[in-house]
Amino acid sequence: MPEKRLTVQEQPPAVAALSEAELLALIFPRLAMEGDHSKATLLGPGDDAAVVAAPDGKTVISIDTQVQDQDFRLEWPNGYRTTGFDVGWKAAAQNLSDINAMGATATSLVVSLTLTPETPVAWVEDLADGLTAGIRNLGATRCSVAGGDLGRGREISVTVAVLGTLDGNHAVLRSGAQPGDILALAGTAGHAAAGLALLESTADVDALAPAQRVFLDLQCRPRPPLAAGPAARAAGATAMLDISDGLLRDGLRLAAASGVIMDLDAAQLRTLAGMLRPAAELLGMEPMAWVLGGGEDHGLLATFAPHVQLPAGFTAIGSIQALGSNESPSVKIAGRSADTGGWDHFAH
Repeated sequence: MPEKRLTVQEQPPAVAALSEAELLALIFPRLAMEGDHSKATLLGPGDDAAVVAAPDGKTVISIDTQVQDQDFRLEWPNGYRTTGFDVGWKAAAQNLSDINAMGATATSLVVSLTLTPETPVAWVEDLADGLTAGIRNLGATRCSVAGGDLGRGREISVTVAVLGTLDGNHAVLRSGAQPGDILALAGTAGHAAAGLALLESTADVDALAPAQRVFLDLQCRPRPPLAAGPAARAAGATAMLDISDGLLRDGLRLAAASGVIMDLDAAQLRTLAGMLRPAAELLGMEPMAWVLGGGEDHGLLATFAPHVQLPAGFTAIGSIQALGSNESPSVKIAGRSADTGGWDHFAH
């Protein structure tokens, strides 16, 4: 039976068919939050600027962008179609993770959205739903969308700036790791990279087994461990950062900021790689490369003094060592130098 074609009247509306005010009127209700989510937003969308509370006089802020065909594709080689919900969820997740990595708690987001004229209105509504669902389901219980901007362009681009509070505490920086500290991981490593490999492959998305599909889902909708950041700060974490560009590349950033050597435990790395076997066997790839070089899991890499009991959700994966004579900050595996590959926006 031939595929039914939609008439012009039946085609789903694109954003070009609406005014900016009409499109915003569809988006705003989907971003509404109640209860603790909205307490930090004193004045939300609708005016020239939002008003948000900063009770302790300190504000933590970060910003990140997703660009079509750079950070996501609308359709992938394996047949998966990126939904607006995916992009909205990921926009929330990656920004909430940056606040988490400082040991802070997110309080509000502002969103800049650039759309092509042919973008379906339903896709944009789906994005707003994804933003809201990401905030709620990831556990950012004090955060809401405070406002943003809407514009037209040649590609879809979503930029989110996030604000957070330290509740009177100190921020956990990358620069505090000390020789003798335990190196610990919260969250996953390599799962999102395995998902990206599946998206870029010819393995039909509809034929993936559940044990394989989970990696694709974590690439499209990351699940950063938001409770782990404040817990690590409370436990006395000496240094911490979000793993967005790979365990080795981000590990080197922490090592360089702290002036130390990071030594990863080979057995723990093999355990992490073993979790990726369902995707690796399907694609005929080496899972250790995903563990070491894959980004976008948005887990946390943190260091703790040796006497500290690791907070729930953290697993020891190595140690921090002092620099020897003529040594520079680096990452090693079982005492041997490691190639610090990973994601670089301008090298890829």
